[in-house]
Amino acid sequence: MALNEKEILEALSSTRVLTSMITPAVLISACGSLIFSTAARLGRIFDRVNSYKAELEGLIAAKLPYPEERFAYLEQQLQRQRIRARLIQRSLAALYTATGLFVASSLGIAFNVAFGSAATSWIPTAIALLGGLFLFASCAILLYESRHNLAFINRHLDFIDYLSKSSRDANKDS
Repeated sequence: MALNEKEILEALSSTRVLTSMITPAVLISACGSLIFSTAARLGRIFDRVNSYKAELEGLIAAKLPYPEERFAYLEQQLQRQRIRARLIQRSLAALYTATGLFVASSLGIAFNVAFGSAATSWIPTAIALLGGLFLFASCAILLYESRHNLAFINRHLDFIDYLSKSSRDANKDS
């Protein structure tokens, strides 16, 4: 076996490669958890939009009271869900990009240990830092989206209060 091949084999079998690749692996796992929970949020938006569709169909069929108020409410809530879905999609795109960059960083570490030099050791670090920026951007987008979710919930509660009060008032008048 040539000396160069022996050095490469020793470098690849070294624990240095595995220990260097652990940090990106932890970040990949963190991105995976965020992707899972963010995709679930998107699914909940889809479910809410479907329930609004059913309510709209009930309004069109004239089966629900307070049609004008309900139409206005549904229009506002559907617009908020559209914004939330767009934000969550952007967050997911950033999370997938971060995951890809962390995988690339992990592979870059392995290749640098095996074939690189001190002059190229900055490359995997730069890739990981870029992945960290995408992870941060995703978290910032999700934080912003959570404010829209809170506004959605508050508007929903306000409308429930309105329906409850209107129903009580109508029963008093009867």
